Amino acid sequence: MSRSFPMPQAFVSPDRIRSLFTESMSQMYRAEVPQYGTLIELVADVNAGCLEKDPDLRDRLARAGELERIDVERHGAIRLGTADELFTIRRLFAVMGMQPVGYYDLSVAGVPVHSTSFRPIDEAALNVNPFRVFTSLLRLELIEDEGLRGEAEAILARRRIYTPRAVALIERHEQNGGLTEAEATEFVAEALETFRWHGEATVSAETYKRLHDAHRLIADVVSFKGPHINHLTPRTLDIDAVQARMPERGITPKAVIEGPPRRRCDILLRQTSFKALEEMIAFSDDDGAIQGTHTARFGEIEQRGVALTAKGRALYDQLLASVRGEVQVGAGGAKAGAYDDELAARFKALPDSWDELRRADLAFFRYSATPAGIAAAVGSTLPGDPEALIASGYLAFTPIVYEDFLPVSAAGIFQSNLGTDQQQNYATRSNRDAFEAALGATVQDELALYAERQGASLDSALTALGLAGLPLKTVA
Repeated sequence: MSRSFPMPQAFVSPDRIRSLFTESMSQMYRAEVPQYGTLIELVADVNAGCLEKDPDLRDRLARAGELERIDVERHGAIRLGTADELFTIRRLFAVMGMQPVGYYDLSVAGVPVHSTSFRPIDEAALNVNPFRVFTSLLRLELIEDEGLRGEAEAILARRRIYTPRAVALIERHEQNGGLTEAEATEFVAEALETFRWHGEATVSAETYKRLHDAHRLIADVVSFKGPHINHLTPRTLDIDAVQARMPERGITPKAVIEGPPRRRCDILLRQTSFKALEEMIAFSDDDGAIQGTHTARFGEIEQRGVALTAKGRALYDQLLASVRGEVQVGAGGAKAGAYDDELAARFKALPDSWDELRRADLAFFRYSATPAGIAAAVGSTLPGDPEALIASGYLAFTPIVYEDFLPVSAAGIFQSNLGTDQQQNYATRSNRDAFEAALGATVQDELALYAERQGASLDSALTALGLAGLPLKTVA
């Protein structure tokens, strides 16, 4: 008599787990921060209007496989306190197919953290759900008061920000190579607890004040039982329209949009936000009898453009620095108009057409063989120069969207929503080695990832045309 054995349960994909987590996170944040829901509705309205009045934009997004991801696209941000917390968050995000990309030192802008972005890196995974989490680690060595630094270290050493079950499921994923649907659902619920808001501080009111006086962000990281998600960001196709219409929905935007100016051809990343909530908290004194407020969590919107090459990024950084060095925007935004005007004027030095950006090797593009090119390749000889193929309509290109972040913009958002223009000049600067040691991995180079995607797309397109191996030429 034959015996039957139960079949092993199939693992769900990291993309599936990431999508489950993103949706659960969005629902949680909407419940915690009602204005986030208002913001989502506004962005959806603006995006629908953009696609309706700009069929070319709709077609370009559809060709690049990006149209479907716009509505689900989010990025979040958390701030961790210890190396162990960072090490485990890397393992947690790996379950969702997210890897650390880029190193960002925000101490140079007066914010005592350094950071990376956890995100998918494969193009197909990005188009399913490009969820990103900008993850910062507090640099305790930048707290000048030795006594306060030691106290902060002791407070952070006592907390446990991951549930035991979340850690067990991470270990199961690592040992088995995946999670079943039931395990994935449980993992998402357990992992979400790390990002949930808790209104009870783990410190006394007096300790909170001393941490707050050292830097508001230090108080935010050290004073609570976990690294609550401090914003969740939808992607818009017209950030200027969202900025202008936020007051109509009862939302006050920050004074200026961070990043490059408005352009015909969007580059990198533009960001704006509304001011952080003032939330009630109970301090640890007398079993929470002492009440206070904490300001950290806010709403943010982003508009993403093309990823720039090292050459393009150097020009961008130079132009941005030239404006920020001359025009300062205070918390009241009295000079916001002057800043925007000067920014637009300076950025005329950066070409504002896709073809110019491409030919000058300033931005990354995805190449594809056109139907006309594939048809012409049958029984005939095509030009042996990619530029001639493009001119003949046989080879097409679309911009590769920038999936990462800008340290100056991130610091600007942080400072704005900490409710201060406080700029501390920390003597210690970049410490990437220490960050990667805590992370337990090397962060990936975002420029190398974009270059790899561009090169692979060109190789694939030329192969489809029977012209494999042609180099792509750029103008000097």
